Amino acid sequence: MLGRMQGWAPRALKVLGVLFLLVVAFIAIEWKSDIPLETLKARYATGTSRFVDVDGMSVHYRDEGTGPAVVLIHGTGSSLHTWDAWASALSTQYRVVRFDLPAFGLTGPRPDDDYRIETYVEWVDHVVSKLGVPRFALAGNSLGGEIAWRYAAAHPDHVGALVLVDAAGYPRVGTAPMVFRLGSVPLVAGVFAHLDPRRLVDQTVHHVYGDPTRVTADVVERYYELSLRPGNRAAFGARTSTPYVDRTALLGSLRMPTLILWGDKDALIPVANAQRFAAAIAGATVKTYADLGHVPMEEDGARTVADVRDYLTGLAPRDR
Repeated sequence: MLGRMQGWAPRALKVLGVLFLLVVAFIAIEWKSDIPLETLKARYATGTSRFVDVDGMSVHYRDEGTGPAVVLIHGTGSSLHTWDAWASALSTQYRVVRFDLPAFGLTGPRPDDDYRIETYVEWVDHVVSKLGVPRFALAGNSLGGEIAWRYAAAHPDHVGALVLVDAAGYPRVGTAPMVFRLGSVPLVAGVFAHLDPRRLVDQTVHHVYGDPTRVTADVVERYYELSLRPGNRAAFGARTSTPYVDRTALLGSLRMPTLILWGDKDALIPVANAQRFAAAIAGATVKTYADLGHVPMEEDGARTVADVRDYLTGLAPRDR
């Protein structure tokens, strides 16, 4: 027995050595440097893009059009560009304000790495105050949807109307996408923050569209390159590892007009949650799209923004 064990030990060490070398080789091959911020700004801070200092961050935002204000909040891993179609259509009648959330886009990581929802809520309040937007219709998708309804609960006097687009906030059902699972494991996230995320980004973007054939190479490239903004990969891990806290009891306090939009083919947050939000928010209106996924405002901007514009037009002037 002792002889067999003594023979087994060297073989085990050799196997471990080979595995270690394979891991090292994989990391060396997949290692990817950040893209310099100024390079990314030249590509993605175009047109009406501006920057404003808020909470120790240079915040990338766009402020377009005139009229009643509409504020748009994107989701995890995204950027203000996800609202391009909505901003173009709404800015003919409204002042449309959108920005890159901390941890994403050109805004990048928070100095304190605090990515709790309540921290995002107060950060949004600081941004709209800095930009002089005292009252507005507020729309958010996914993580941005959770920030939006939490903001509306914390600052109801500022929100004339609420639009939730495949919003987060209820406990997750099912398995999270691979990119979220990797980002939430501290040791893995530490390595992931230096690896090339192209395959994961491509997979995730196709996953969030109801019809993956609508995904263009330019869209994937934008998500990919913005993920390589200095600090964003580490911040993504910090955000996805932030513990979930159920605050859905706050939904019952909301009294502003609320429109809930949802893609029936949402593979991240089930369409059944649209009715959960509607049941919790008095007077909420629900609109679903049979062929769209988790980001319907990006996948079919023209159709979804038409419903939003009709809804806002039908509200009283004070609400709009």
